[in-house]
Amino acid sequence: MPDQIVLEPIGAIRSCYPEKFGVPRQPGLVKSANAFIHFHPPYSNPECFTGLEAFSHLWVTFQFHKNIDQGWKPRVRPPRLGGNKSLGVFATRAPFRPNGLGLSAVSLIKVHTNEEGVCLEIEGGDFVDGTPVLDIKPYVAYTDALEATSGFAKDKPQAKLPVIFEPKATMFLELQGQGYRNLKDLIIETISLDPRPQYKNSDDKKIYGLALFDLNIKWRVSAGTAYVESIEPGNQ
Repeated sequence: MPDQIVLEPIGAIRSCYPEKFGVPRQPGLVKSANAFIHFHPPYSNPECFTGLEAFSHLWVTFQFHKNIDQGWKPRVRPPRLGGNKSLGVFATRAPFRPNGLGLSAVSLIKVHTNEEGVCLEIEGGDFVDGTPVLDIKPYVAYTDALEATSGFAKDKPQAKLPVIFEPKATMFLELQGQGYRNLKDLIIETISLDPRPQYKNSDDKKIYGLALFDLNIKWRVSAGTAYVESIEPGNQ
């Protein structure tokens, strides 16, 4: 048995999330978060994907490439528990793992084929832009959809925050928002999940910056409601 196994990425993900902050903590929570898996040669050969369009969902095995240099710890603090209780790393889906591997089930929207090869359009991803993809597999409902217990993550989190757009942000959406796919819905779905650190209270008065595409979304929380103050181009 070899001492070391080298995994080679077969592709990379183009996502609307250029930074870790704001990325949904689980797949399927933000339906407007469309992404594209681009494959490297020789894996971009259309023959590798024959029959895939018959499946509605995929398993994507990927690498948490933004966390590799930070290593791992035997205990972590899941955001779902408020960041105050620690559990064993293998009892969580924390990105700080020994091999930095992630696994997400996503919806397959379309298989695109052109002169450059194959690109998969997916929905509901929880990926940072540039995420290396190590493998994909079709989701098979009769065996993958299990009746299971889920420990501390029993229920799907509900959207916590109503989202209101201030006049400056509304103006950007009206004048330039059409250039970005599902931009308003994407902002609402992402911010409503409250991506702030879990120890923050509902009204911490801080102005947050959320990067989406090449935009910087500035927002704050007041009285349990998120207010989008501005949408600025160029990640300013």
